Amino acid sequence: MSQWRSTRARHVLAALERIGWKVKRQTGSHRVLEREDWPNYVFAFHDREELGSRMLARIARHTGLTPDDL
Repeated sequence: MSQWRSTRARHVLAALERIGWKVKRQTGSHRVLEREDWPNYVFAFHDREELGSRMLARIARHTGLTPDDL
């Protein structure tokens, strides 16, 4: 079983902001996030969209997010 449980995109974005990511720019649902010493990350989800465990694992690989951050 995955260590990630599905959650809404707005909660994931809030968790990313807590660990140091900032919205650099936004166009519609596409937000370009920036964090020092990391490459930019495009977060392309609507706030109410449900993100599953596979997508959360993929986001974590690129951003350093952990299940405890949610």
